[in-house]
This record gives sequence, structure tokens and C-alpha cells, in this order.
Amino acid sequence: MIDFDKTATGEEPTLLVEMNTTPLIDVLLVLLVMIIITIPLQWNSVNLELPLGLSPPDTPQPDVVQIDIDAANQVQWNGQPLLGRAALAARLRSASASPVQPELHVQPAPSANYAVVAAVLAAAQEQGLRKIGIVSTTAPAAQ
Repeated sequence: MIDFDKTATGEEPTLLVEMNTTPLIDVLLVLLVMIIITIPLQWNSVNLELPLGLSPPDTPQPDVVQIDIDAANQVQWNGQPLLGRAALAARLRSASASPVQPELHVQPAPSANYAVVAAVLAAAQEQGLRKIGIVSTTAPAAQ
């Protein structure tokens, strides 16, 4: 008679108490595939409601007025020298009265007096001009 409860050495066989994970992994993979199939597709589109009709008219580009201040503190309007603050104020007044205000590009020389540059900017602001820029001709110092 063969005794299956004992090994050839006469010891009791040891029991395996580990869980069999193969069916668990199979079930998880099936669930994963089912979830992937049932997830709705993501579309990379955006629904836009565009207005119908004509596009708005193009806005005219403003004129550019170059105001130069040289080393002798002489103010020039597009290359023409101005004599005194009254002439500058008259030109600024006529520019502010135009339907499309021009852009003012103020370009002072590096050795120009700050008071003259500030007076030109203040006069432009007093006349109601809003598009004012300061143009620099010197490169910034290397650090």
C-alpha cells in the first residue's frame, strides 16, 4: 500500500498557503479591456459659433511724427526745425485735431537737456495726444 501522506524521507508534505494569482490577473485584464472599450472617445475639436455677416472695416494706420531733439536742444518736427514752444504747441494742436491721432516718436540726443525733453512730452500730453513713444539711439551698456 502506498502512503501518499508521507514523502520518501518520511516527512509530512508541506502545504502551500499562497494564493493562486493567475485567475485574479485574468479577471483584472478582462475588466481593464472592458473599461477601455466602454470609455467614450475624446474628440480634439472645439465647437465655435462664428458671427455671420461682413467683417468690421479696417482701421486706418496712424501717421508717425518724428520729433528729434538734438545736442543743442533744438526741436525738429519730421526734420524741420521748430522755433520756440509756440510752434511746437501749434503743431501738436493740429495733430490732436486730426481724426486719427498720429504716433509721436520723440528721439532725444544722448546729450540733450532733460528739461527740453520733459517739456516736449508735457506739451504733447496737454494737447491730448496719447500715442507717444521715446526712441533711443544708444545701445544699452554691456553688463
